[in-house]
Amino acid sequence: MMQRREFLKKGTLGAAGLMLSSKRPRNPRPASRTADSRIEVLFDEPLGTISPNIYGHFAENLGGVLYDGIWVGEKSRVPNIDGLRRELIEHMRKIKAPVIRYPGGCFADSYDWRDGIGPAEKRPRRTNFWASAESQKAAPSHRYDPNAVGTNEFVHFCKLVGAEPYLAANVRSLPASAFYQWVEYCNSPAGTTTLADARAAAGYAEPFRVKYWGVGNESWGCGGDFTPQEYAVEFRRYAAWLPRYADDLSLIASGPNSNDWNWTRDFLAEVVRKGPGQLRRIYGMALHHYAWNLSRGKTQDWDAGKGDALKFDSADWYELLREGERMEGLVTGHWQILGEFDHDHRVKLVVDEWGPWYRPGSEATPGNLLEQIPTLRDALFSGMTLDIFNRHPDKVAMANCAQLINCLNSLYLAQEDKFVITPVGRVFELYAGHQGGNALRTIFSAPTFDYDRDGRSATFWGLRGSTSVRDKNLTITVVNPSVSESRLAEIALRGASAKNAVISWMSDTDIHAHNTFEHRDALSPRTRPLSVNFGSLVVEFPPACVAALSVQLA
Repeated sequence: MMQRREFLKKGTLGAAGLMLSSKRPRNPRPASRTADSRIEVLFDEPLGTISPNIYGHFAENLGGVLYDGIWVGEKSRVPNIDGLRRELIEHMRKIKAPVIRYPGGCFADSYDWRDGIGPAEKRPRRTNFWASAESQKAAPSHRYDPNAVGTNEFVHFCKLVGAEPYLAANVRSLPASAFYQWVEYCNSPAGTTTLADARAAAGYAEPFRVKYWGVGNESWGCGGDFTPQEYAVEFRRYAAWLPRYADDLSLIASGPNSNDWNWTRDFLAEVVRKGPGQLRRIYGMALHHYAWNLSRGKTQDWDAGKGDALKFDSADWYELLREGERMEGLVTGHWQILGEFDHDHRVKLVVDEWGPWYRPGSEATPGNLLEQIPTLRDALFSGMTLDIFNRHPDKVAMANCAQLINCLNSLYLAQEDKFVITPVGRVFELYAGHQGGNALRTIFSAPTFDYDRDGRSATFWGLRGSTSVRDKNLTITVVNPSVSESRLAEIALRGASAKNAVISWMSDTDIHAHNTFEHRDALSPRTRPLSVNFGSLVVEFPPACVAALSVQLA
């Protein structure tokens, strides 16, 4: 195996040999070895359009996500737009954030939307669902919800960002009529209903036109502890309340926890007991999957199996990626079950919670529940996951990274006036070119490599990624998971020819590299042009690398 120090001496990038050093770029020089890998882009095998909503986000009233993360208040010294953190809005515009899910998560099924409308000073304060898990260091607004952010403020945030709101309704503790009224508050035309007048009184005369609605959340657990059959009955009942708006809404059913195949099958079986036409009410099924167990099979205990966000070895690095890799089997497996009942595949998968989940201890802000500091490892994990979604555009209609800020796999960390884009946020920059593109089948051929898994040899793949094209613009994203081996790849475009190309990438000699409030750009993308020879490319991907190639076609 090539050691990292050897790579830094010899490695090059591209046919012109542009070095991918983590510290500073070297001068161009010729590539010095033969390609060991191959990437073949098949233009005559399109997979479908990549929904921009695959690049969606998730904001729950949990820890520092809402208060201090998104909302700072109109009188705050933190630069804001109507109380919403300005720097956050500006970067989310840059990555073209398409959709944001709110208010949960488990919080959603304890939330009464009526608490969050009307004059802010008259809104009730409520105990947060997560209050018992909060530490004494937590801000009071994390334990006791002040309802300073409600429907109006959240939808306003989405509009400022340019994203669609995706609201999760409370099935566990509110009646179906409350769901209907929330839809009416958001979507009834100006002047038509009392709830439309209430919205107008708050300064929002025109309807919000909220399209995406979750009927509960994790109904197999914190969302009601239902059986799939019980939840199917609830879903039918809640959906039945909405005939007036049915054509304008996309209802998302609470789907399985990771590989719970029985939930998907039994839910659908009960739904169609009233006839296959019931499937028309379901836009998507929510799938949740977190990569958390780094114990190498020693335990299934939720707490004992977790690893550390910052303190890990190379085996932990690979184990996290291996756990994340399970996403592809989950997508194809649940899709197959959907097809048993929905032969036309009208119902899509909505992966509205995904990401790594580590043990507590790496918080940037003491007291922020579930906050983690993302590293280079999480950047590769996120790129790998987005590539999986890109490769299945016919199956996955939406995905929402958990969560947006100050939480799990966050794109951002913030504390008062401090703000930083994490390596995960940088990956969303790198991958933004895929949104709305036509996915192409791409064959990645690269040597596998071995690593030590507690005294036993384990094998992992060498290169993977995804490709999409829009007009004459081709986007290829690639992950090299090896912490020690570079990959020199010849890229063949079957059915097209490259005119020019640039590459943006992230890599570092330290696999623990991450950004902090003090060092905001310790890990951020670099960009270089690539030489094109007779319409083809040769690119060297350094160890521990996530990269995006933007190719203009001839």
